[in-house]
Amino acid sequence: MNQLIVAKFGGTSVADHQAMSRCAAILEQNPHTRLAVLSASSGVTNLLVALASGEHQPAHRAELLQQLNDIQQGILTSLGNPEMLSRHIEEILHHIKELSDSAAISPSKALNDEIVAQGELMSTRLFVELLRQRGTPAVWFDVRRIMHTDDRFSRAAPDLGALARAAVAELQPLCEKQLVVTQGFIGAASDGRTTTLGRGGSDFSAALLGEALEASAVEIWTDVPGIYTTDPRLVTEARAIPEISFSEASEMATFGAKVLHPATLQPAVRRQIPVFVGSSKAPEAGGTWIRNATPQAPLFRALALRRNQVLLTLTSLNMFQAHGFLAEVFGILAKHKISVDLITTSEVSVSLTLDAGAELLTDEVQAELGKHCHLKVEHGLALVALIGNRMSEVSGTGSRVFQALENVNIRMICYGASPHNLCFLVNDDAAAGVVQDLHQTLLPA
Repeated sequence: MNQLIVAKFGGTSVADHQAMSRCAAILEQNPHTRLAVLSASSGVTNLLVALASGEHQPAHRAELLQQLNDIQQGILTSLGNPEMLSRHIEEILHHIKELSDSAAISPSKALNDEIVAQGELMSTRLFVELLRQRGTPAVWFDVRRIMHTDDRFSRAAPDLGALARAAVAELQPLCEKQLVVTQGFIGAASDGRTTTLGRGGSDFSAALLGEALEASAVEIWTDVPGIYTTDPRLVTEARAIPEISFSEASEMATFGAKVLHPATLQPAVRRQIPVFVGSSKAPEAGGTWIRNATPQAPLFRALALRRNQVLLTLTSLNMFQAHGFLAEVFGILAKHKISVDLITTSEVSVSLTLDAGAELLTDEVQAELGKHCHLKVEHGLALVALIGNRMSEVSGTGSRVFQALENVNIRMICYGASPHNLCFLVNDDAAAGVVQDLHQTLLPA
């Protein structure tokens, strides 16, 4: 591990010239930060996704393109409209128009990724110019040269071995000489076509690059000063957590905390690289360090909430004292690339939750499952996760939790599989109150 630090800046952190200037100041304060990984400017990805959908009439596409142009031109104007950069951004915008016209005729996942990736290509070009004008030497780097992935467009998986070799050969020498600015979220398949790692993939990209370069730390700069005990929009008494373990943070990300992408911590854990989460708007406010272990490991650390859950209950008498039923069910789900979150079983039924399951449970999936069992699908549910330490080992943990929820209808409970979480499913309209009550009872200030 060397002293190199990887810093990732999210969309709101590079939304405009003023926001980018704050990011530049953060980089300039630490000479060990040699790699900056950027998202697209705030709002850009949503516009590009809309253009890639192929569902819009020419007038609507023109409106979306104009909004896209306005964001880029606002930053260019603040930079003084440098000729070469202005021409390059204009070429990218024209390319987006051509691609969106093609998507209107024949949309595809590959075309979607090519369109959506243009946001990061523009924001990084603009940021390098801003750094240059501030007197900070920086070089632009196309991450697709080293972020080799499979061709599962919109959800591409990186080839870790190929990434490590390419990063050491191509990226590390540049980082040793100067600050390098590159893109999060995007990569390239073996045939050179652009891929994306999925929404939120910029955090994942930064962690992957940190792992490949054996960085000393990965910094995630966003619009909130660290990880909180729960979402401050739900609980005004929520407070920032100075330090948290990888295990705790992974549980929070998995079960709904929006500060980190769920996959972000995997590369950091593999290399034991500390991760810092802070606000680019207020870097002086500090943030949260995520480490392998922390001096304090409280029984209750935080609460996470994930809405839009679907509960799928499969009932069949063939389950009773039989073998292979669950294998058949999970084989069908695996074939359709559907992952399961929580699961409980009885003698003749199994209940499991799916995140955003309404989109996943197509007629085809339900028809295949229906050949083996009776299906019951329930919507309008939310998953609440209580995060902590040794929760399945400490006597009385469950009673403390459920005393606070004595008037709540709990649809499903999962407890004991991990010492770091206790999860339960409630009606969506009760979820906010559940989080508030639990925070007041178990996480008082």
